[in-house]
Amino acid sequence: MPSNRPSSTPAPPAPKATDVCQVFYVDQARVQEVAAAMPDPAAVQAATALLKLLGDPTRARILLALSRAELCVCDLATLLGMSLSAVSHQLRLLRAHGLVRFRKQGRLVYYSLAHPQAVQLLEAALDLAG
Repeated sequence: MPSNRPSSTPAPPAPKATDVCQVFYVDQARVQEVAAAMPDPAAVQAATALLKLLGDPTRARILLALSRAELCVCDLATLLGMSLSAVSHQLRLLRAHGLVRFRKQGRLVYYSLAHPQAVQLLEAALDLAG
């Protein structure tokens, strides 16, 4: 049975007459040129999955902190004001995607960046947002 409640996501506004072409015409040469330059759909899927991972504020803060220094879980938890288990969970996700690596020193586990390019993406986003 359909609900009479409004949708939680508003519908996009209808295009204005000035927002769309007045005639349908496809520049086949341009379309083929762009199609040949487009990345593989699997690569786009992997890139967007990475951006979703980086899109979490906690994970972004962890990566930004690790771009400054190698830190143990205790250091990160203190720095971010989070529990050890919450930080460990985020580090497991980052490690599973190859963004951080760890090393053990005695009873301590230190984390560092595996790919500084991820932080470059975050810093570029900070510049755009600021």
